[in-house]
Amino acid sequence: MPGPRYRVTVSGDVPDAGTDSALEEVFYTTDRVRFVYWRGFSGAKSTVLLIGVVTLLSFVTGLSNLSREGLVLGGPLSGVLPASVAFVRFGGVLFAFVLGILTVGLQRRKRLAWYGTVVVLPLLGLLPLTTLATTDIPLLLLVLLALPLLVRNRGRFDRSLDLSPLQIASLSSIAGVGLYGVVGSYALREDFGGLGSWADAVYYVIVTFSTVGYGDITPTSPTAKWFSLSIIVFGSAAFTAALGSLVVPAIESRMAAAFGNMTASELTLLEDHVLVLGYGDITESLLEELDGEVDVVVVTTDADVASDLREEGVSVLTDDPTDEEALRDAGIERASGVVVATRDDARDVLSILAVRKANPEVRVVAAANHGKHVDKLRQVGADEVISPMVIGGRLLGRSILGEPATGSLFGSIGDEDEGAGDDEVAGDDDGEEARSDETETGAGSDPAA
Repeated sequence: MPGPRYRVTVSGDVPDAGTDSALEEVFYTTDRVRFVYWRGFSGAKSTVLLIGVVTLLSFVTGLSNLSREGLVLGGPLSGVLPASVAFVRFGGVLFAFVLGILTVGLQRRKRLAWYGTVVVLPLLGLLPLTTLATTDIPLLLLVLLALPLLVRNRGRFDRSLDLSPLQIASLSSIAGVGLYGVVGSYALREDFGGLGSWADAVYYVIVTFSTVGYGDITPTSPTAKWFSLSIIVFGSAAFTAALGSLVVPAIESRMAAAFGNMTASELTLLEDHVLVLGYGDITESLLEELDGEVDVVVVTTDADVASDLREEGVSVLTDDPTDEEALRDAGIERASGVVVATRDDARDVLSILAVRKANPEVRVVAAANHGKHVDKLRQVGADEVISPMVIGGRLLGRSILGEPATGSLFGSIGDEDEGAGDDEVAGDDDGEEARSDETETGAGSDPAA
């Protein structure tokens, strides 16, 4: 009679639980895979771009209405709006200039610009509803598309209008001189020829303030002449002060860019970028690896390095990477990750602490110059710490032994941090191998014995 059959199990045939888990993770993933990333089409960048398109189309539509000889108003609001003909003729161009200024403010994420755009866009939408012309319909559609995007991204435009005391004083002086001129000229209207209403007073102040002086409104008494002279003197001084306070910072910004620094408008346009804090030995290879994959901004205090990187087309902010304000200027709230890799581990610790205070949710990867500092960098908030010196040494060792397996190398480096847990896993594996050997021995023995 044939003896009982035994199932022979060879240790090499045991299913690898790790391999099965990896295959299930690849082929049976539960994560949702997006075919279209709507955030890329509905984010702050897209909103600013759309407002810019609306501005351009408003200007073109305004020029078209301004050049028509026989303007026909067939819209539902043509009989409702006062002075609808003047509104249609000049509204498009005027709104375009206002939106152009607001678009610059939106690029810099200014909250005031957001409020102004929310007010101006509905007013601009009244224009095609007044004419109902075929050429004005695209403008209406873009306005209806831009408003929801503007409301949806309202949280992205959260920066206050940071003006220096000199700028505030200069702008206030212009407003004060204008108010003084309008009220004073209207009060002295009997001493002016051709000035009889508030509209005439505003017109007179503007042409006098700008030193144009058409001559259609003229002072007829010594009091009115002295008053007009005061408007010219005060207005010219206020305008000169405001021009200097606004233009000088712009020139400083251009000079900063020439010395390897990013401008405020460039910084506010950054989204989902990677911040590289400091510049070390591995930064150059890091930038090569990230080139073309994601936007990168290097924050360093070295002006010479910043200038060189800027010439190579790398975005640089010359500032202290351990300063929270500098990190906010670099857009850490919108960054997808932060790399901390300098030659000084102690400074890297300060940088990580500043990052965690400015944005606790961002992913932080650090490079440790010494293996003994790996745990310290993790303790202060780094999500992952890599030691280039340790990796380089192990690669050299495996290469000289003829085993250049980088995959097993990184696995062994990660396993070191597990400590006793790895020893337990190794013990389980040994036990499984012993049991497999026993099974083989049992299978090979004579059943009859």
